[in-house]
Amino acid sequence: MADKYGVYFKTIGVFLDLLILNLSGFIGYLLVVNFPGTLDNPHIGFVHLLLANFVWFNVTQLTGLYKDVFAKDAIPIIKEALGSVLLFGSVLGLMIIIVADFKLFSLSVYFTFFLFVLLFMLGKICFLLWRRSSRAKWIDYKPVVILGAGTLGAELKNYLDNNIIFGYRVIGFFDDKATSMEEALVLGRLNESIDYAKENKIKEVFCALPDEALDKIQLLMRQADREMIRFKMVPDVKDYFRKNVMVQWFGHMPVLSPRTEPLEIKINQVLKRVFDVVISFLVIVCVLSWVVPIMAVLIKLGSRGPVFFRQLRSGKDNEPFYCLKFRSMVVNAEANAKQASRQDSRITGIGAFMRRNSIDELPQFINVILGEMSIVGPRPHMLQHTAEYSALIDKFMVRHFVLPGITGWAQVKGFRGGTKEDGAMEERVNADIWYLENWSLFLDMKIIFLTAWHIVFNKKNAY
Repeated sequence: MADKYGVYFKTIGVFLDLLILNLSGFIGYLLVVNFPGTLDNPHIGFVHLLLANFVWFNVTQLTGLYKDVFAKDAIPIIKEALGSVLLFGSVLGLMIIIVADFKLFSLSVYFTFFLFVLLFMLGKICFLLWRRSSRAKWIDYKPVVILGAGTLGAELKNYLDNNIIFGYRVIGFFDDKATSMEEALVLGRLNESIDYAKENKIKEVFCALPDEALDKIQLLMRQADREMIRFKMVPDVKDYFRKNVMVQWFGHMPVLSPRTEPLEIKINQVLKRVFDVVISFLVIVCVLSWVVPIMAVLIKLGSRGPVFFRQLRSGKDNEPFYCLKFRSMVVNAEANAKQASRQDSRITGIGAFMRRNSIDELPQFINVILGEMSIVGPRPHMLQHTAEYSALIDKFMVRHFVLPGITGWAQVKGFRGGTKEDGAMEERVNADIWYLENWSLFLDMKIIFLTAWHIVFNKKNAY
C-alpha cells in the first residue's frame, strides 16, 4: 500500500532528520570546543558532518525508515527507527576505532550521537501521536473487487472497510447467484469480472468463492494472470477458525492452528522475562522504596487494616496466586466477591486517589519479580469471576495461556475498570486474545507508554 503524497512525506522526513543530525553535530562541536584545554585539539567539523549525513541517508535506505510512513503500524516504525540508530552508531564506532588521534574527536561524536538519538526518537514519537488522528486522509486507497458475494465475501468487505490501513477500497462484487445484498454492490457475473477489472484499471481481485467452485476459480485465476491482475484467494475456514490461523506444513499437508502464540517460542519467553525483571527491579528500587512508607502512613491514617491487600486471582494456566495491591478500601467481607464500582462506599479517601492514578497497582511489580505476573498481559480476575465468566463467554479461558499483567492491551483500548456494561467483558477478552496472538517486545513497550499516557490524560474508567 502506498501513501498519498508519499514522495513528499519521504522528502520531508529525510530533511527533518538530517536537520536534527546537523543540529546535534553543531551542538556537539560547541560542547567540546568549550571544554578546558580542547581548543587546539581535533573535534568534529564540516567534513565529518558531511560524512555522517551520507552514512545516515544510506542507513535509512537500507532499513526502509521512510517507506509508507502512514501505512505502517507504530511498532514497525519504531523497530526501523531503532535499527537505523543502531546501524548508524555501529558505523560511527568503526570510525572512532579506525581514525588516528581520535580521543577528543570521539568525545564530540559521543555528544552528537546521543543528542541525535534523543531528538530523533522524540520526533518519531511525536509524529506517531500526530498520525493517530491524521493517517486516514493520507492513504492512497487501492480499488479492488471481490469474486463471491456470499457470507465470506461480505465479511471480507466489512473487514477491509473497517481496517483502512490496508489501503483497499472495495468497488463491489461479482457473483453468479442471487444474493441478499443490495443490487448496487453486485456488478455482474463471474465471467465478467476480469474484463471489468481490466477496463477500470483494477490491479487486484479477491476470490471468496466456496470450495465447490474450484473449476471457476482456476479459470478466473488463469484469466487474471493473462491480464497481469493479482489474484488473491480467501480460503473459507470459518467453520473451523474465526481469525489468526497459523499454517504449518507437514510435507505437502497444511496443518492449521486456531491462533499464533509468539510466547510459545522459548527465546520470546526469555526476552519477556528479562524485560519484566529489569523494569520491575528498577521500579522497586527507585519508586517503591520511598512510595511504600508514604502510602503506609496515609493508608493507616485513612482507615484501620493492613497496608497491603492480598487477593487470590487466576494466573497462568488458571493457577491461583496472591495478587498484591495497596489497600484502597475499608476492610469488608465482600472484598473477594464484589467488584469495585463508581461511587463505591467501601473506597477510602486515599484509596480513591490511588485507584484514580493506578498507584494501588504498584505492589504488583513484586508479583512480577516472583514470576507470578508480567508487566503486560491480561488483567487477572478474582477466582469467583473467572468461574462465572468462563461459563458465559467463549474463549474466556484462552487468556490464561500467558501470565497476567499489571496492564494490558484491553486496558489501553479503553476496557478498564468495571465490566457491568453489555459486551464489556467480551470486548476485554477479545483484546486479551489479540495480545496473546500478536505479542512482541515492542508491543509491550507500546502498551506501557500508552498506559502512562492514559494514567495522566484519561481517567474516565479509573475508580
